Amino acid sequence: MVRPVKILFLTQVLPYPPDSGGKIKAFNLIKYLSQKHQVFLASFIRSPNEQRYVAALDPFCADISTILLKRSRVRDGLSWLRSLANGIPFLVLRDDSAAMRQLVGKLAREAGFDVVHAVQLNMAQYALEVEDVPKVLDQENAVALLVERLWQLERPGLRRLLAYMEWRKLRRYEGEMCRRFDYVLTVSQEDKEALQAISNGRGHFHVIPIGVDCEEIQLTARQPDSKNILHVGTMFWPPNSNGVLWFAREVFPLVQSQVPDARFYIVGKNPPKEVRRLQSSYQPSAISHQPIVVTGYIADPTSFIADCAVFIVPLRAGGGMRVKILDAWAQRIPVVSTTIGCEGIEVRPGENILVADTPLDFAQAVVRVIQDGDLAQRLAENGRQWVKEKYDWRMVYRKLDEVYANLAK
Repeated sequence: MVRPVKILFLTQVLPYPPDSGGKIKAFNLIKYLSQKHQVFLASFIRSPNEQRYVAALDPFCADISTILLKRSRVRDGLSWLRSLANGIPFLVLRDDSAAMRQLVGKLAREAGFDVVHAVQLNMAQYALEVEDVPKVLDQENAVALLVERLWQLERPGLRRLLAYMEWRKLRRYEGEMCRRFDYVLTVSQEDKEALQAISNGRGHFHVIPIGVDCEEIQLTARQPDSKNILHVGTMFWPPNSNGVLWFAREVFPLVQSQVPDARFYIVGKNPPKEVRRLQSSYQPSAISHQPIVVTGYIADPTSFIADCAVFIVPLRAGGGMRVKILDAWAQRIPVVSTTIGCEGIEVRPGENILVADTPLDFAQAVVRVIQDGDLAQRLAENGRQWVKEKYDWRMVYRKLDEVYANLAK
């Protein structure tokens, strides 16, 4: 039996609407924890308009407080300079906020928390403001591992050098944070091992995968003759944009050689210039329609799901696990992924997913799904059943009970 406790839950983004991996995870975690505990949410928001979503979180939280996180190129530049001077990672300093520190201190004095639960490395600095209280660091990614993979993909030059420097800082900082928290939660065994390595084997690590809500995800009837390829993801996240560019430049032409009327839809918030340019620059003369469509953020991608043949996850760098695969499975969409793309998820290649890593192999997998209706249906049906059995949040987050039982002693 877990003793009810008061939890200060810290998030870098408001966990509603659940339209990205991080938001989905945090929202379902709050729903689960609120069944047994009091959850006090303190979160950054990116614009005052986000306040309208707070009401959706009220049923699960005893209190909700938000701080506006201001970002700009000037602020980012100053954070880079501070990072060069003091050795703290840029990704941490970018989210350094005196207002959030003051809020956390105020809430701690008034509420008297039993546990502080910080989601993402960026929020660890604020959890440490609450003294003499057990702390949980909830790592959606092993951040140093993610950045290491990114700098290895960069071409020689300034960006590669800066990424390398950030990786070195992150190794030190992330390792220190893992040692200072009572428990560190990871979403995959790969992340756990990476974090154990940089924390010198010290710390208490638990693997708890991300859970999705299979009951609330609505199935969409898809067009049986579609030849559309779909990717949905936050496009300002570098691993997503890198993977999309790789697919568009190296894989998609191979797909078109066998399926000339294939179309690639890129759906996601804030695509960088390189991704936006794909829509205007990639127009082979033999094809009359627009082969690549970059939509930007779509609140409800149902129409794109209904008209897609295959969902792709072409990641070549990353960490944690891809909620987009769980969502695609739950929506009964066949998935093709790289090995890194499906890392951290228990998969059965050939049964519920196709996995490929070279341009030729990835293209052939996509073409197989488009052209083989029986294969597509088998992947979709098996994926739907697999996510219901393995990754529904009501089952997955039971593992939190052990952690909170130990913290509440």
